[in-house]
Amino acid sequence: MTETQERYRTVADGFTARLRGVPPDGWSASTPCTEWTVQELVAHVIDTHRRVMGALDGSKAAEVDPCAGLAGQWRDASGAVAEALGDEARATRMVGGPFGEQPVESLVGRLVCTDTLVHTWDLARATGQDERLDPEAVASSREFLAGIDEAVRRRGGFAAKIEPSPGADEQTRLLNFAGRAV
Repeated sequence: MTETQERYRTVADGFTARLRGVPPDGWSASTPCTEWTVQELVAHVIDTHRRVMGALDGSKAAEVDPCAGLAGQWRDASGAVAEALGDEARATRMVGGPFGEQPVESLVGRLVCTDTLVHTWDLARATGQDERLDPEAVASSREFLAGIDEAVRRRGGFAAKIEPSPGADEQTRLLNFAGRAV
């Protein structure tokens, strides 16, 4: 198993755990992504996964149906990404993306893992769950984001950076970088 496969599995498992913990009345709760509810945030994460798979397969990504069992749609989308990472020919296939052409494994390891990781925290915060993120995934995400700082500051991306307090831990630094007040 590659490092990206392991990290993706860890990040996806973290998101799955928080998704399972959404209370029945929690889907309309506000999230740290001010324009999204919990339901919309989960749909966004699924959509990101589907778009990557569409790029890999040369197909149009199926739209997320926010009223049709998001947990099942998440299971299918994350399973498809994990399966692609486990197939060397598919994992190394070059695809276009928001940061240029790169192998699928790189796109997942950089963009998908980072997006899912930050939104795991968003989901946890919005629903009162455990906010701790995997430290190795946090480190990888910080490294990726450092090189594309201004490119992620747009609608649908991250808000303005927040200056972390002196002595802030790595997770807080990542979240502050992503515009999240911790």
